[in-house]
Amino acid sequence: MRYTLINLSLLFFIMLFSSSGKAGIKAGEAAPDFELFDQYNKPHKLSDYNGKWVVLYFYPKDDTPGCTTEACNFRDDIFRIRKLNAEVLGVSVDNTESHAKFSGKHGLPFPLLSDGDAKVARSYDALWSLGPIKVAKRHTFIINPEGKIAKFYRDVNPENHSSEIIRVLETLQK
Repeated sequence: MRYTLINLSLLFFIMLFSSSGKAGIKAGEAAPDFELFDQYNKPHKLSDYNGKWVVLYFYPKDDTPGCTTEACNFRDDIFRIRKLNAEVLGVSVDNTESHAKFSGKHGLPFPLLSDGDAKVARSYDALWSLGPIKVAKRHTFIINPEGKIAKFYRDVNPENHSSEIIRVLETLQK
């Protein structure tokens, strides 16, 4: 029993400190391009959205409480977001089949992109990994119509994040 508690404590310590560190992305620089498939197996490239604002949000796992709250809030606010010439793209390391179930269950009207090899999450410094375990961190990037990072969030509250994004988009566009 004691050995198990020590192992759990060590795992917690590693998880806590492996997710911290210097962020590789900076506001004002070009957002890393990508090509990922959505819940309908349709490819999406960041460059497809040139001329629009993009809300690129990374999330840990389909159909978990925080991820569901965040996705459903984006769903509920999608018309306000699109009125601001912005599109929402969700990204996790889950596969397209998982995304299809999650999207269908909650009526999500935006692409959920599958980053199975975690390369895109890594390029945005939005990946937590410990050996073979890989999970996207809950980070969001607002990308301007020229493809540059306008703002990013490393600390996201799923309850109010969508309304926060709307306020920031309104401010950035003034």
